[in-house]
Amino acid sequence: MATTQTKTIAVQVTCINLAYANGRHEGITHLGGDGWRWTSQQVITELESPNQRYSFYTSVGGKQAWVGVKTGPNGKYLQTYADGYWNNNLLALDQCR
Repeated sequence: MATTQTKTIAVQVTCINLAYANGRHEGITHLGGDGWRWTSQQVITELESPNQRYSFYTSVGGKQAWVGVKTGPNGKYLQTYADGYWNNNLLALDQCR
């Protein structure tokens, strides 16, 4: 049986929305970019899909970081990582309008 390999498309995240001001990663409700805006749950579902079509990244201060799924005491949430370390790049982004 032949296997079909799908190529993931890298999509840049340029803005976020938080459930409350001065929030943490767990409070991110939406991620967005040029012409798109998804809920955090949509991004988590995509990243965990065996047929993943998209990967997400940010570019802050000239450095690229990939969006990944973490699990905390209140469930799954999104955070960026680069060079093997989780970081706060998503929280450094502007609010989506």
